[in-house]
Amino acid sequence: MAKPTTQKYLNIAEIRDNVVILKDGTMRAIIMCSSINFALKSEEEQNALITGYMEFLNSLENPLQIVVQSRKLDTENYMNRLREAQKKQTNDLLKVQISGYLDFINQLIEIGEIMTKRFYLVVPFNPMGAKSKGFFARLKESFSVGQQIKIKKEKFQQYKQELDLNIANIQSALTSMGLDNVVLDTQGLIELFYNAYNPKTSQNQKLRDISQIGFERF
Repeated sequence: MAKPTTQKYLNIAEIRDNVVILKDGTMRAIIMCSSINFALKSEEEQNALITGYMEFLNSLENPLQIVVQSRKLDTENYMNRLREAQKKQTNDLLKVQISGYLDFINQLIEIGEIMTKRFYLVVPFNPMGAKSKGFFARLKESFSVGQQIKIKKEKFQQYKQELDLNIANIQSALTSMGLDNVVLDTQGLIELFYNAYNPKTSQNQKLRDISQIGFERF
């Protein structure tokens, strides 16, 4: 008897044109956003940020999910580049400085893990509007590979235009708060989910570009 694939337990049906399509036919776009060191801001700047965030929340017409992802920072490639730069360096003083910096990084790694945080905003779109299914109905569908809604190309483009409008409004609000942001493309979405579901494997086995894979289905 064949073992069930991982896809059976994922709620993702397809990833295309920078959009995640779930098995129930709803769509998701993901915006990666920068952060602000709130504690370093002056009181006036903090109040302005709080006001801006309140206005941002009040302007939302649809639900929005904020995801913070913490990952152990992979310093190996960075350290290797520093070692190569040290070998090629002809200035003895700079060589010594690079060596000291390498020792400093190694000491930091020995003290504890260096973590990096990434911030994502998940923007949903439901073609069925408010007529969404209940929790148990959606749970049942998520464990059934065969029950997937296939969206026709024309309908998909229509829905994507509406989703893009929501994204543009959110990006405008984020920019007004001084937050850099970018919508993840198809490659970025695939890499995000690949790293999320394969945290250990992804450190040693990098995902190839989708142009080399030859398909966009997740």
